[in-house]
Amino acid sequence: MKPMTEDEWAQLRRDSVAVMPEVIDGLPDVLLDYQQELLSSTAKYALTVTDKSRRIGATWGIGADAVLTSGAKRSAGGMDTLYLGYNLDMAREFIDTCAMWARSFNQICSSVQEFLFTEEGEKGEDRSIAAFRITFASGFEITALSSKPRSLRGRQGYVILDEFAFHDDAAELLKAAMALLIWGGKVLVISTHNGVDNPFNQLIQEIREGRRPGNVVRCTFDDALQQGLYKRICLIRGKEWSPEAEAEFRSEIRAFYADGAAEELDCIPAQGSGVYLSSAQITAVMDPDTPVVRLKCPEGFELRSDEERRAIVEDWLIQEVDPLLAKLDRRERHNYGFDFGRSGDLSVLVPLAEKRDLTRRAPFVVELRNVPFRQQEQILFHICDQLPRLGAGRHDARGNGQFLAEYAVQRYGALAIEAVMLTQGWYLEHMPPMKAAIEDRALFFPLDVDLKGDLRQIQMVRGIPMVPNDARTKGADGGQRHGDFAVALCLANQAAAADIIEYGYTPATADDPSSFLSGGDTYVGRVLP
Repeated sequence: MKPMTEDEWAQLRRDSVAVMPEVIDGLPDVLLDYQQELLSSTAKYALTVTDKSRRIGATWGIGADAVLTSGAKRSAGGMDTLYLGYNLDMAREFIDTCAMWARSFNQICSSVQEFLFTEEGEKGEDRSIAAFRITFASGFEITALSSKPRSLRGRQGYVILDEFAFHDDAAELLKAAMALLIWGGKVLVISTHNGVDNPFNQLIQEIREGRRPGNVVRCTFDDALQQGLYKRICLIRGKEWSPEAEAEFRSEIRAFYADGAAEELDCIPAQGSGVYLSSAQITAVMDPDTPVVRLKCPEGFELRSDEERRAIVEDWLIQEVDPLLAKLDRRERHNYGFDFGRSGDLSVLVPLAEKRDLTRRAPFVVELRNVPFRQQEQILFHICDQLPRLGAGRHDARGNGQFLAEYAVQRYGALAIEAVMLTQGWYLEHMPPMKAAIEDRALFFPLDVDLKGDLRQIQMVRGIPMVPNDARTKGADGGQRHGDFAVALCLANQAAAADIIEYGYTPATADDPSSFLSGGDTYVGRVLP
């Protein structure tokens, strides 16, 4: 991933500002977009984790959330707020921010009070530590203190763990905070990264892999700039904003952090590069009895007549694919993922059957090399038309793949088929659940050296699990591969996780109207136009 230059950033911001709507009365929203997203998440989820850059104002925005929460009546969701930073200066800064928000909201509250917070010591004795507090007319309060897991014992409410990755006993602190969820509290974890093996990064991966309920809100330094961070800095400092000034500011900040910019500004934990799935993890879910069917068209095949090409591919489908389709369990729902390639990379179709034990298994995998566009359409529709209880499909819609994705949407419906742009955000959202399914042995596919090689191409690139653009390998047939099966499998797993509405009906025959009442076979599927 090539770093963006100062000139490129200035042009990017100039272009983005050109299409932005005018700000009413010349004043921006009080909270920037990423701060609003954070507050929306804490309102919706019991556990929110903020994966963020340094000094972008996330904690400042959360001060507003704390005041609104503790200033409200119990019937409106009000509760105490307990803030834990890793030192007393952070506690003081946060409580001062809350006091500012309380004045802005006209909340009736006490002034900031410094007091001694009593907690239980390691040997059961009472200990007093310095803390700060604001008390509201609602009866609730915001308390800010330095980090100790014992501080949460016997408490209830909204817990904010700031710069969590840098707390002395982060894992124990998180366990103590989770206890507050039992009685309706909520937990917000805020931090920049401090290494790939830190409890903070492990917590993020658990949520992204679906192992722990919650939501991750990610905001890099560049994200914050695009959403108006430097504009806000200029507003506060009384400076005039320009794309060139912002680009210079960005370059200076990155220069200050030097080699630490990736972790401090880009939300990439240190030592976070390497192969995503181990060989043992992949082999454990590979089935030697599941086939891979491959079709490779010779050079110039696309120049043959439509009738000849269709007839040749139809014969191949009848001989190689139809026997596999005939073996499918008609009671199981089937989904699929399709990674598109034409003359260089492969096209890979991965159907997934949902088993009674909740595992997902590919009954076969189809690989297409140098297959013309029309024949790829022919093969896709031939297979999908015969997949029992076709649920959902996900298509790689980059470049030429968009045409086939569009045809599939038209044929099977926009509620079932999605054309996917394989962005970094998509990889970040959908690769972790696939990895979790493989680790849990809930996702199975054929035992094949090329498929395994494709999965081994998934790497952590600047903190994102993805197939790098330059990950080119040779398959057993000597042809080029680009992690094609890995992408198709991830698309299929995403499709299998989609909520699809199914329905049943009893067909009536023209010569027997009574069949409306007598019952008959029940079908599950969708109506095609």
